[in-house]
Amino acid sequence: MNRKLTTGVSLLAALLLAAGAFHLGRKTGQAADASIAAAATPDGRKVLYWHDPMVPGPRFDKPGKSPFMDMQLVPVYADSATGTASDAGVKISPAVQQNLGIRYASVRRTEASSSFEAIGSVQFDERLNVTVQTRVAGYVEHLSVRAPMERVRKGQPLATLFAPDWLGPQNEWLALKRSGVSADLAAAARERMRAMSIPPELIRRSEEIGTAQARYVLTAPIDGVVAELGVREGVAVTPGTTLFRIAGLQKVWAVAEIPEAQAVRLARGQKAKAVLQADASQSFDGALDEILPEINTATRTLKARFEVDNRSGKLTPGMLLRLQVAGPASSRLVVPSEAVIRTGRRAVVIVRKADGAFEPRDVLTGTDIGDDTEVVSGLAEGEQVVASGQFLIDSEARLRSVLGNMAAPVAAPGAGASAPASAPAAVLHKAEGKVESVAPDGITISHGPVATLQWPAMTMGFAKAAPGAFPDIKPGDPVRFEFKEGGPMGYELVSIQRLPSGASK
Repeated sequence: MNRKLTTGVSLLAALLLAAGAFHLGRKTGQAADASIAAAATPDGRKVLYWHDPMVPGPRFDKPGKSPFMDMQLVPVYADSATGTASDAGVKISPAVQQNLGIRYASVRRTEASSSFEAIGSVQFDERLNVTVQTRVAGYVEHLSVRAPMERVRKGQPLATLFAPDWLGPQNEWLALKRSGVSADLAAAARERMRAMSIPPELIRRSEEIGTAQARYVLTAPIDGVVAELGVREGVAVTPGTTLFRIAGLQKVWAVAEIPEAQAVRLARGQKAKAVLQADASQSFDGALDEILPEINTATRTLKARFEVDNRSGKLTPGMLLRLQVAGPASSRLVVPSEAVIRTGRRAVVIVRKADGAFEPRDVLTGTDIGDDTEVVSGLAEGEQVVASGQFLIDSEARLRSVLGNMAAPVAAPGAGASAPASAPAAVLHKAEGKVESVAPDGITISHGPVATLQWPAMTMGFAKAAPGAFPDIKPGDPVRFEFKEGGPMGYELVSIQRLPSGASK
């Protein structure tokens, strides 16, 4: 019995000991969590996120060791002087701007026309085509032009036709004329010959010679090219047979594929300058003749037909012309095209404000005018934009946590809570190191570990409160210094003291 009682007491003691250990462990864990929260916000300031200053892009939602370097993550506060959640820009020191190679350009107004270029292919102007046919049965006795695409001049012989059907009416008319019949009968015979399409030249020659004429020479009615040759020497022809088709070359068509967005701004009669693709020194005057009512659904383009002057005869079908189409001039706001950052759905420029800070701004762009881009809205004349180095500014802004890679700023946890009545006192950090360089706005120091920030040894720049601060500090000096979070470089020097040579650790 005593044995059972002893065993029960021992079991109860063990259970009480286990419960006490569990309760103690729970309280210890809660105390540890509270200490982490206190470390994250030691002075009651609101933390936006944690990041690694050496790799400023990634953001973390809790403190800990950086996965990139052997150092603790650094908190970014909502009321930090380097960039608040409501900031619209970021300030970068002149030295950093010079290192980034930043160039600026002014938003300016210029007179520009809605001109554009297109490539057109030369074709015959079909309105100048002339067809040479025969209106009588016969055959081709002699062919003067024997190959297509031969150039011909107006009045040049093309072929000699023999038409036996023309002999009877001519002989009848000549007989009536010799017999001295009345003028009415002679006129009727002459009209019959005209109805049979006997050329007046042939009638006149038969009257002069007194013998009927059946051979007739066809001549070119215009200057041009024999685009179609329908007969050969010796073949028989019937009325209506097309012997030749001559294409005029005084004017030609240049047919170009125009994007749908540009075609809607074209109008008939709009002037254009055509430059020979193979020789830019040769140009020709032209005008928009017609926009063909047919769209290519695959390329979303329309065919535009330009009439180009070719009195020089240098243009032939198949040649390529670069068409420079001029539109009406208007006043427009423009910026250099390199200043516009296109993200797909948005167009963004980095604007330099009057106080020297930078801010991203969405703009609505128009057409490209040479090396410039039209700005429809979002900018005002005279404002300064960054023409080069925008992405480096964005990287610097990410370090300051203001622009956030052109994205909206990250909202602080518990956003909407009232701000503290007074700003907390700045935390001072101490370190020793060696001065590497001195600039009007900051000092670069190679320093040892910083215990309060859990930083390893590194080289970094610290801002100065004023350009004339610490005038006695020179490059190469061993120094002991104090700094705080703030300033354009992220951390600002509070005090700096030169150490004896060799004293720096």
